[in-house]
Amino acid sequence: MTDHPQDEDAPPFWERPRDGMGRFQRTMESVRRDARAAELLAQHRTYQQIADELGYYDKKEAWWGVKRAKADVARPAITKLIATESEELDALYAEACAILQRSHVTVSHGKVIMWRNPDTGEDEPLEDDGPKLAAIRVALDVRKAYQDLHGLKQPAKIDATIHEVTQQDLELQEMIREAKAAVSAEEQQIRDGGDA
Repeated sequence: MTDHPQDEDAPPFWERPRDGMGRFQRTMESVRRDARAAELLAQHRTYQQIADELGYYDKKEAWWGVKRAKADVARPAITKLIATESEELDALYAEACAILQRSHVTVSHGKVIMWRNPDTGEDEPLEDDGPKLAAIRVALDVRKAYQDLHGLKQPAKIDATIHEVTQQDLELQEMIREAKAAVSAEEQQIRDGGDA
């Protein structure tokens, strides 16, 4: 138990809700407390004073609370910016797809290049694949930018450590403790006998 004041209704830290990764989830109470910590910092309180007043474990946890409050304030603006950027990327992607759907003819020195179609035997404009290939590159770049914007390409982090203790492990630990105690007793006997 710490000597910092605690909210009477707040559960102890080991009972706080956690997400699927085992991290603590923020509650409305913790969000309000972090916002209050930022207010107190603006009133020139020290992190230790904030920790003492609001029940943070220590001044470092109070510092983290202020940092979380700053992120909470910036989050709506960031969300709006991401939405705006997403709309612009959607428009660019739609334009690249439209370019892919159009036919492009090869032009050289201001004249359309023609070729004889072996199936029909008629002269037809030679299609230019350059604009379509460029549109494909742009579409891929737009998709990459969209994935980066929304954090879709971040690798999943899995950190799992499993410790299994068997009865044999416990017995081995006990044997090691007994052996160490016996060696320690023998060393002490030798020291005692050496002094005499």
